[in-house]
Amino acid sequence: MNGGEIDRIPVNQLMQRYGLVKSAVYKRLNDLGIDPQKVGNKSFVNAEQLRLLDDLHQFIKSGGTMPEFLESRGIQPAQNSSSGDSSGLSNIQPDVINLVSAIAAQFANRLQPPQDPLAYYQKLEDAARNGWLMRTSEIADLLDLSISEMQYYGDRFSEAGFTFTKSGYRAGGETAWKVSKERS
Repeated sequence: MNGGEIDRIPVNQLMQRYGLVKSAVYKRLNDLGIDPQKVGNKSFVNAEQLRLLDDLHQFIKSGGTMPEFLESRGIQPAQNSSSGDSSGLSNIQPDVINLVSAIAAQFANRLQPPQDPLAYYQKLEDAARNGWLMRTSEIADLLDLSISEMQYYGDRFSEAGFTFTKSGYRAGGETAWKVSKERS
């Protein structure tokens, strides 16, 4: 800034100035304890705050960190920057967090060993042999059916070589099913 010509700059211009996303700019403002001045529906930082932000940006570009910068300037970290969410995610947009979570879940699924596609037969075989009464939700999960689909089958149906017969109710009010193996 030259000779004090500019006494304030809109916060929405800081994203372009530093090449950062909005949440990163607001995180810096928060960490520095800068509370932008609101005028109407716009927020502004003054010349002194802008110099501090510029200095921080250069410091980080040269390999420094926010805590190092704060310490070098004798600035106490903002109260709300370290309370609550210690992961540093509190200022990140929820959509970004959801996207990252979805990507992480996809990677986790790919890293798990593949499921045996015939494993459900063994579970049904065990239930039939041991006389276990299975819940509707358990059978729906094993047969890859929705619970509402199972309601259309009535009191008895056959699938995958097994016969399922309603046999009362399990704890929690869910229908219990007796599993028996069809004999040819």
